[in-house]
Amino acid sequence: MVSDPPRGQRGSSGNGAGKSSGGSSADGTSERAGLPEERKPQSDEAHSAFTPPLGVPLPPLPEEEHPTSEFALPDGLRPETPAEHEGSAFAPPGSTTGQTPLPGTVAGGLAFTPPHGIPVLSLTKEAPWQDRMRTMLRMPIHERPVPERVERAEDETGGPAVPRVLDLTLRIGEILLAGGEGAEDVEAAMFGVAHAYGLERVEPTVTFTLLSISYQPSLVDDPVTASRTVRRRGVDYNRLSAVFRLVDDITSEGITLEEAYRGLAEIRRNRHPYPSWALTLASGLLSGAASMLVGGGALVFAAAAVGSMLGDRLAWLASGRGLPEFYQFVCAAMPPAAIGLAFGLAHSNVQASAVITGGLFALIPGRALVAGVQDGLTGYYITAAARLLEVGYLIVGIVVGVLSVLYIGLQIDPGLKRLNPEQALQLYNAPLVQTGASMLLALAFCVLLQQERHTVAFATLNGGVAWVVYGALNVTAGFNAVPSTAIAAGLVGLFGQLLSRYRYASALPYVTAAIGPLLPGSATYFGLLNFAQGNLLEGISSLIRAASLALAIAVGVNLGSEVARLFLRAPGITEAGAGRRAAKRTRGF
Repeated sequence: MVSDPPRGQRGSSGNGAGKSSGGSSADGTSERAGLPEERKPQSDEAHSAFTPPLGVPLPPLPEEEHPTSEFALPDGLRPETPAEHEGSAFAPPGSTTGQTPLPGTVAGGLAFTPPHGIPVLSLTKEAPWQDRMRTMLRMPIHERPVPERVERAEDETGGPAVPRVLDLTLRIGEILLAGGEGAEDVEAAMFGVAHAYGLERVEPTVTFTLLSISYQPSLVDDPVTASRTVRRRGVDYNRLSAVFRLVDDITSEGITLEEAYRGLAEIRRNRHPYPSWALTLASGLLSGAASMLVGGGALVFAAAAVGSMLGDRLAWLASGRGLPEFYQFVCAAMPPAAIGLAFGLAHSNVQASAVITGGLFALIPGRALVAGVQDGLTGYYITAAARLLEVGYLIVGIVVGVLSVLYIGLQIDPGLKRLNPEQALQLYNAPLVQTGASMLLALAFCVLLQQERHTVAFATLNGGVAWVVYGALNVTAGFNAVPSTAIAAGLVGLFGQLLSRYRYASALPYVTAAIGPLLPGSATYFGLLNFAQGNLLEGISSLIRAASLALAIAVGVNLGSEVARLFLRAPGITEAGAGRRAAKRTRGF
């Protein structure tokens, strides 16, 4: 009895076992593989039972096979527009990056002041850029409004690249810091340049030798930070003024990044306005004029000028040999002291102390002192401490140079009467001569600072006014020297700030040279002479008086500048309380 074949064999014998593509072979390959033959497609043209013919759309999936999420939008609601695509931090910034415009804004900036008090700011040329940037500099980053920016051709292509903007910002800050500008003004310039090119979430930081800036595209992006170190500092107010004009063009005129780089390269290539021989001659004129302020005559003027020029050449020689600045000041202080000592040893009628005092006027670092005190008063304590420490080192260098010469002279002749502090300098009251000498001193100081020629006349006149005010208060009215010096320096700071606001420039060219006649050269010399003679208490008292006068100059200059900013409100700031905020460091006022 023959049994029925298996089910798989019956299917294969009736369905074309000779086809090789989809069926089984004659030797039963499908059976050995363990796969039922009817589960395989019969040919390449075979289709799934669930595939509709061509041209017929796919039917919707059953609801149970496509469950909806509880976070899905209900039917009839459109999804929200996706947020801005998260890009790289090095992508070019747009016209307004980092902050979302508030409701009620218009193209180009905010249309109203937000209720929490953020002021409406304008970056057009309605006010000095220093005032505009100081207003925003001390605001927390979350309170800063989106400023109006001048549209550039770069904005059509996405704006400049972020690393190039940061590099330009740091290079500009480096020149300003190396030229002696205060830390707050350097940060304001860096802040203005970065904002002008669309970087809104920026935080510049300035210390004595290091500048850094951090940019965060948005709250969810990683910040980009760049830094630059100031290796060399030099006095060139001509270059400083040119950088201020460049920053004003960037923030107000809307120049492109390439034009800004080109302007910065031209500033670096420019030569100093005065040659080295003019600087040496100006150093001599400064010392000669300072000796006339304390009663010196024509011979004293010439002796002080010669001593200062010799000291200047020795300092240049030490600088060329790579010696630190401390030893340069030691070398510069020795020739004036040696010439004054020679007059004293010769027992001539020349006031030797006036010669030495005039030489000290050219060496006292008044510029660094004013910048250091200003940084401290505005809340930059690290930079202020570093600047004041630098001033201390330079003054110690002057002390070493003068004391070494005076000590030798006192060893030769212990009874030098012409160097006696009680008899050397009497009260000298010649208003016309002293006023002319003060203006000549300020003029020579302008040359030493490499100022632009159109600023020299204003600084010279400012120095003459400062001395007249000091003489009227100290000599005529009988006021103490410290408050008299502070008031005169305050007027210098006030006039310098007014001139800088009028010209959209730095205030240093109008201030630094003008405080030259007020520098405490006589008190410094008397302190050193008392130390050389062994009178420690008198020497300490004289040096304390010199330090008090120096601080009075620095505080007066800063106070005059703040008074100018306090009463002269910038027209681009509309709110009553939108001025520069005070530094909150300790008690939180």
